[in-house]
Amino acid sequence: MIQLLAKVGINGFFFCLIGMIVLAYFYPSLGTEQSILHLPQVAEYGVSLIFFFYGLKLNPEKLKAGLSNWRLHLVIQLTTFVLFPLIVLAIGSLFPVDTSSLLWLGVFYLAALPSTVSSSVVMVAIAGGNLPAAIFNASISSIIGIFITPIWMSGLLEQQDANFDVSHVIVRLSLEVLLPVVVGYFLHQRLGKWVERYNSTLRMFDQCVILLIVYTSFCESFAGNMFSGHSAAEIIQLGFWMLLFFLAVFGIMNLVSRWLHFNRPDRITVLFCGSKKSLVQGAVMGKVLFPNPVLLGVVLLPLMIYHALQLMVGSMIAQKMGREEIER
Repeated sequence: MIQLLAKVGINGFFFCLIGMIVLAYFYPSLGTEQSILHLPQVAEYGVSLIFFFYGLKLNPEKLKAGLSNWRLHLVIQLTTFVLFPLIVLAIGSLFPVDTSSLLWLGVFYLAALPSTVSSSVVMVAIAGGNLPAAIFNASISSIIGIFITPIWMSGLLEQQDANFDVSHVIVRLSLEVLLPVVVGYFLHQRLGKWVERYNSTLRMFDQCVILLIVYTSFCESFAGNMFSGHSAAEIIQLGFWMLLFFLAVFGIMNLVSRWLHFNRPDRITVLFCGSKKSLVQGAVMGKVLFPNPVLLGVVLLPLMIYHALQLMVGSMIAQKMGREEIER
């Protein structure tokens, strides 16, 4: 079980994320915009490198192999970018929720984000799902999210900031995220083998950049006393709702995939690609969508909780499905 958890992401990096929050609490001044270390600026350059290396890893043959199963792709992308936000909006209209709070904004931001890549693919492989389709959907989701996520967020952010310009956000994300991916993709044939050889080192680089983004975001939030109005009970309650959120989406996708008569490998792919949300994309887009760094740590909190839960609960479900496949 420990090896499985480590494989899907509950490893040293997972605990380092928690450590970054603790470090930011005790030493917030080191990660702010005013710090002599300029860590937020370092993180911005690191983000573009992350997505350049991501583009290098995209194999054109593997992407082509997953193109034909259009119904499967459509269900996964609609779940990621339509079902998630609609569930949150429905909860906000049916229950007495403070939709002006930053935590609520963070929950909706989580719902609007693309799917994660690595853990989705790993869990599909463990459970015995359609791996080429998982790779295709996880990859394409990251690109679609550059355009869809800002559009979903524009309504809420325009209410908070009349000067919010969604077109400016999309252009900036295209330059910082999409352009490096495209450049990397076209260099895959030349540098793809190099990326495979140093994949573990590059993965460590990715994780360091994400840790830096999390640290600087929470430094700004703690320095601005943004968590002073939130008790530990509220955070625990948020975790409970995030767990229900994950299980609800997982259950809905199971029903939809059975209703559409997907075979078992395709159903597994729907479940694990459709229910995940990307912490990497969330941290990266958050720096663009929320230019006030004081707000970002609070907004990222629901995503970080959901990220932890999707790894823990998802890994247990993937392991169970994998055992069932072996026993068949």
